[in-house]
Amino acid sequence: MSLTQPDAVDRLGITTPIFGFSHCRDVVAAVSKAGGLGVYGAGLHSDAQIAIDIEWIEAQLDGKPYGIDLLMPSKYVGSESGGLTAAQARAAIPADVTHFLDDMMLRYDVPEDEAAAPDSDDEFIASGSQRYTAKQQEGILEIAFAHSPRLLVSALGTPPRDVIERAHAKGMLVAALAGRVKHAVRHVEAGVDIVIAQSYEAGGHTGEIGGMVLTPLVVDAVAPVPVLAAGGIGDGRQMAAALVLGARGVWCGSVWLPTAESDLLPVVKQRLVDAHAEDTQRTRAMTGKPSRLLRTAWVDEWERSDTPDPLPNPIHAVAIGPYVARIEKAAAGPDATPDHGPGALAPTAAGQVVGLITAQTSCRRVLTDMMEGCIDAIAETQALLERGS
Repeated sequence: MSLTQPDAVDRLGITTPIFGFSHCRDVVAAVSKAGGLGVYGAGLHSDAQIAIDIEWIEAQLDGKPYGIDLLMPSKYVGSESGGLTAAQARAAIPADVTHFLDDMMLRYDVPEDEAAAPDSDDEFIASGSQRYTAKQQEGILEIAFAHSPRLLVSALGTPPRDVIERAHAKGMLVAALAGRVKHAVRHVEAGVDIVIAQSYEAGGHTGEIGGMVLTPLVVDAVAPVPVLAAGGIGDGRQMAAALVLGARGVWCGSVWLPTAESDLLPVVKQRLVDAHAEDTQRTRAMTGKPSRLLRTAWVDEWERSDTPDPLPNPIHAVAIGPYVARIEKAAAGPDATPDHGPGALAPTAAGQVVGLITAQTSCRRVLTDMMEGCIDAIAETQALLERGS
């Protein structure tokens, strides 16, 4: 496609081709206000919280574009019936996993949470507060279609055709993440408007191919559909590289985690700032599917040879949900440290770009620095090429 012809990214109406994914509404609003496109990760929130957050985001943005991200996998335990109920998933948790988790709480001094209701009839709470199944997405989709996001994103799986058609009828564009070329092609065949090439370096659910290879492969495979590069991108040099590889913009998640707007636990923010690129690991310890996490005691415990293997998705989420809630509640305390007790366990998805994060700052500063750095990198490259010609 000619750069003079508008594509789906142009139609979003943003001034800076930086897409900021976050589960935190404040980050989403800050990124969109700064000229990028904030994308709200709805998969970890209840329907009631999503509705509150979307209303708040729209009030903050006054018409500026934003997106909503959810998970639409086609394969998971119970997929043939649209998903297990929380009660069915609980019944499938092996006793040795429960024993392992109980023992972990004791060894790391994680207190019981008297307010918790592990046998709650609330499907969101009982499902571990992680939403993967088709039934669990219905409420998110209804909220999205009742509001005005400019972009609907599937972080895991090809969106069903009826969802894509409904989004298009509402004037929304649809994007989907892909870790392999065949996934990108499948997305486009289904009618997706933008493909996000999610490389090995990325935080959260991610594939096995590095960005320098994956991005141009996907660009070539789905042209003229625009592609965003995702994974390990946190400064302007990397953004410039992504654009040279053919991407129309960048999708970033980890860079927003330690910002002032982020609601991440302070103890985890500090761990992120202190981390090196090698302090993340691709593991099944959080969702049952391979995803990159900041390496904490939580990851180490699941990766030990003498502990149970992570369970398939979404049973793993149901098994760990109450325990992660206990960890996070305890790690939010004023005495929590990243080296001991609940603070040592607290899990979070994060990409290898943590090696470039050296301070806590603001979303606007991150976005501005990235854009200015990109412009400078391209200018320096052009000057270098001119000197050699």
